[in-house]
Amino acid sequence: MSKYLKINNLSYTYPDGHKALKDINFSIDKGESICVLGPNGAGKTTLILHLNGILGNLTGEIEVDGLKYTPENIGEIRKTVGVVFQDPDDQLFMPTVLEDVMFGPKNFGYTNEEAEKNALEALKMVGMDDSQDRAPHHLSFGQKRKVAIATVLASKPKLLVLDEPASNLDPASRRDLIEILINLDISIILVTHDLPMALEICERSLILNEGTIKEDSLTKAILQNEQLMKENRLELPYGFALHHLGEE
Repeated sequence: MSKYLKINNLSYTYPDGHKALKDINFSIDKGESICVLGPNGAGKTTLILHLNGILGNLTGEIEVDGLKYTPENIGEIRKTVGVVFQDPDDQLFMPTVLEDVMFGPKNFGYTNEEAEKNALEALKMVGMDDSQDRAPHHLSFGQKRKVAIATVLASKPKLLVLDEPASNLDPASRRDLIEILINLDISIILVTHDLPMALEICERSLILNEGTIKEDSLTKAILQNEQLMKENRLELPYGFALHHLGEE
């Protein structure tokens, strides 16, 4: 099977000289969901920004769905790779929920009718189709998170990238989010500190720390490796049942 996303020797240094990514190599299959784990400052957000072509000026090579990251392909890549940022208010700025979710498709060249159809489908996928006429700033944080995901899904991406989507969610909203992501039929890259969520959604995980990939293996195997977890400042919640990891 050909790899859907391929990253070869990706490195990136910020203008101040900070080396955020150092020779990153990994690939994913079409339809595969993977988690990117690691402490704060590991380079996770920098990696996400590269996947959508936001930072540019990279060393190495990225290819998604056969498209190399070149200036002439970047428009199509941004349609193919949808990024959901950590703060939903970064993605919600229109007067109504429906207008917010239509914004992406219209920007990518869909007609008004197509954009509305896509938006309504996306809102239904996240369980927010009854809120299309509401003002986004009147929504709860969990509802805003769902609508932010819908704004990306409406453009029909083939790879969905989410940066800490569980942050600041109450338990019921977190459960809603997990169910939404499990039921999506597209490739997912999930950046999270929520290790139980990683275990539930992604069979495979990467550990990114100090700008390099320290581990690429089954999520369950990573969470069972106490030394690896400690070395990379990862910790399961207190009382997390070990039987979830296949241990008694």
